[in-house]
Formats: sequence, C-alpha cells, structure tokens
Amino acid sequence: MVTPPSLKIAQILCASLWCLFAAGVVFGFAAFKSVLLSEGVYSDLCQADKSTGPCVKQDLKLNLLFTIAAGVTNVIALPVGWILDHYGPRICGIVGSLWIAAASLIFVWSRELESYCDPYLLGYTSLAIGGPFVFISSFQLANSFPKKSGSILALITGTFDSSSALFLLYRVTYQKHNGHPHLPTFFKFYLIVPLFIVICQMAIMSHDSYKTQGEVVKLTTEGLDENGQLLEGDDGSAIIPNVQERESLLSQEALEYNESVQAQNGRRKSVLENYVEAKLERSSGGAFGILHGLTVKEQLRNPLFYLMVIFATICMLRINYFVATIRSQEDYLLKDPQLASKMNSIFDIALPLGGVISIPFTGLILDHLDTLSTLTLVSVASIAIGILGLIPNSFTANLLGILLLVVYRPFYYTVISDYVSKIFGFETFGTVYGALISISGVCNMLQSVLDSWTHNTFHMNPFPVNSVLVLATIISSFVLLRNLQLNVRRRNCAKAVAEPGHTTYGSA
Repeated sequence: MVTPPSLKIAQILCASLWCLFAAGVVFGFAAFKSVLLSEGVYSDLCQADKSTGPCVKQDLKLNLLFTIAAGVTNVIALPVGWILDHYGPRICGIVGSLWIAAASLIFVWSRELESYCDPYLLGYTSLAIGGPFVFISSFQLANSFPKKSGSILALITGTFDSSSALFLLYRVTYQKHNGHPHLPTFFKFYLIVPLFIVICQMAIMSHDSYKTQGEVVKLTTEGLDENGQLLEGDDGSAIIPNVQERESLLSQEALEYNESVQAQNGRRKSVLENYVEAKLERSSGGAFGILHGLTVKEQLRNPLFYLMVIFATICMLRINYFVATIRSQEDYLLKDPQLASKMNSIFDIALPLGGVISIPFTGLILDHLDTLSTLTLVSVASIAIGILGLIPNSFTANLLGILLLVVYRPFYYTVISDYVSKIFGFETFGTVYGALISISGVCNMLQSVLDSWTHNTFHMNPFPVNSVLVLATIISSFVLLRNLQLNVRRRNCAKAVAEPGHTTYGSA
C-alpha cells in the first residue's frame, strides 16, 4: 500500500514534535538543576547556605543525576539499534514512550518513593533511556521523501538538539510563578508527551518501511538506495551532471543490473555506486572507503576505531562535565555570583538554539571540506573552547567559549557519524557507530570522579581538571589525525602503484 504524501508529512511533523519534547530533554540539566534546588531535592544531605548555593554533598548528588543520564543516553544507543533491526520503529517508539511515562510517574510520586529508593535518579535515568528510543526510531522517516532525506534528518536532529529547552521553559515558569508548578505537578502535565507518542505510533506511523541506520546514512550520503540504484523518479542529474556521461553510465548500469544487484551470494556494487563512491573518495581526500568491506571484528580492532573512541570520549566528557557544572565553574572563574547567574541563563537559552544554528554550517563544512580537514576543524574548535574556559575574570572570554560550545556540540556529533560512515562503510554503520557511542558513554561515568576532585581536592577550582582535559584533547586529536593521514597516504600510494595511469584517488 502506497502511503499518501500528506500522511508522510504528518508522520514527519509528529516525530519532530515528540523529539522536541522528549528526545534529549536530559541535556537541559543546567536549567532543571535550579528547580531541583528550589524544590529541596537532596537538601537533607547537608546544611546548605542559600546565599552561596548548594553544599558539596548536595551539589555532587545532583550532578550525578546528569552524569548517569548522559552516560545512559549514549550506552542505550546499541540496544536501541538491535530492537529497531528486529522489531521495527513502531515497537521501538512505544517502548520509548513507556520509559518516558514511567519517568514521569516516578517524579509525580517522588515524595512517596523517597523512603524506598532514589526517585530523582531513577526518574531522570528513565528519561535518558526513553529519549534515544523515540529519537533513533524516527530516522527511518528520511526514506519518506528520499530526495529530501538530508533535510528531514536535519529537522529531526535539530529538534533533538532543541529539546533541552523544555526544562528552560519550566524553570522560567517556575521562577515567574514563585515556585509553581511543583515537580510532581509539572510531570503530571508531561504525561501528555508519552501519550501523544503512543497515539501517533498506533494511528499514523508505519512499521513496514523501516530502513537500518546504515541504509538511511547511505541514502543521505550517496543519493542511492540500499541496492546502489537511483531513487524512483530520479534521472541521475543530481549526482551525474554531465548529460553524455550520465547516459553512458545509465546504459552500462542497465546491462549489468541483473548480474550485480540480484546476485545470490553477496551483492556486487552497481555501476552508479562505483561512480558515486569514486566521487566521494576524491571529495573526502581519499578517506572514503578505507575500511569498507572488512568484518566488524576487523574494523573494531583497527586504530581508526579505537583512536576515535578515545578522542570522542574526551570531547564528550568535556561537554557533559561543563553542562553539569557550569554554575560552579563560572562562580569560581568570574568571582561574581550575579555574573555567574547571568552566564548560566545565557547558556540555558543558547544550548537549544545551538543545534538549530549549526545545521546549515555543518552541511556546508561537510560538503566542502575533506574528512581530515573536518576532523582538524573539530579538534581546533574543541581545544579553543577548552582554552577559553581557563581564562579567569573575563566575562567576554567565557561567553565566547559558551557560544562556541553550543554550536560545536551538534557539529561534533554529526562529524562523528560522518566519519564512521565514510571510514567504516554503510553495511556495518549501525554496529560500529553504536559501539563507539556506547563505549564513550560508559567512559563518561568518569565525570562524577572529575566532579568529586573539583569539589573536594581542588576546592571548587575547575582549572586543574579542565587543563588535563584540554591536554588530553590535544594529544588524542593529534594521534587520531596523524593516523588517518598515514592511512590515506598509504592507500593512495598503493592505488598509484596498482593503477599508474590513474589519478591518486582513483577514477570515476
């Protein structure tokens, strides 16, 4: 049964709406923390001076909520992918909505549950689990309008990045109405979100058109379907502008179609696929296809994987550590509670906006820079943010660092995804990307250790921890970039020897 365009548009709008209110709300922790403090969460752990903020034990316990939630959000990506592969997006979306509903009910009954468990940690972690389920299950909608797949993915990703604004709106409302609505009341209203997701999944969402993450990425990167063919109704002019060349390739494609696409033991690449991938190899500076065709085990053992894991872990650790501790860091660096509060408010607003602002810039960078240059830009931006966060008594430097961070965060995640697809290939994309993000998420639990050192060992001075993280970023990025450079050079030399009449990157 053919899905009408109006229904496809409704599906995309619904997915964008629930991603906006559920996909990444846990990353709005900086704003949510203010409400938790006002609600007296963990205030029984020690005596806090309201004029100077929470006491050490209370602050560490609150920050632990975000540390665990941020780690779980990344770790859960791998099982979410497995459930998608076996049961499809509808089941995945419903499972996510149940986790979000459970989180809401835990917060609603938090006072009653305090005697039996830690409802705040349990509830926030449940929100972190539900988010990836409803977010990743929306990727398959990129196939609704294949020619617009990139724009659809950008829309869904943008709503994910903007979802942290939910807790900002809650905090503003809470402060404006003198502590209302209280935490249980807010989450009673929030139950509308999981109910909306379930209704949409049952009423209008399809579970038959599922594409794996690798197939969706292939579609947006190559403009070809999972069999390496042109999309229905596409004449190939977008990927092969020259008319004579296009006609020649399409004729050759028609002759080889049955042999290449319908082979029983593994699919040979189509003529169009070879042409497009040769272009991608040139535009990526020779990086595209370095590890394509290897088994998952071989790819996971390659330095290009585990060096990226180390770099991604350090970058993720720095981002999440800052999100959890921004107020205490700015208090120490600026030596002015009012300026620190102002900076915290700016960050709360800038974080959700950063995802929207970065979308066009990310697209332009990925389209015009090769893989090595893009990774270099990510590394330089990460180091610059770290250095700006080390400058004391400078509102301007810290503000610039924050504004750069909120744009860098979604850019960094997109570049990681782009790196995995180009280096490791589309067939193993889901496993490799899921493993990379999951390992990084587990390692990010170290954030609580860094937080403890800052509070207890360095007496709220963030400089030692941030200095070590900046140094680790410099070392890990240099080793990764150097290894990629050597791999590209080695591959190009091998191709030049094998095909002396061809260009360094091969021939289309």
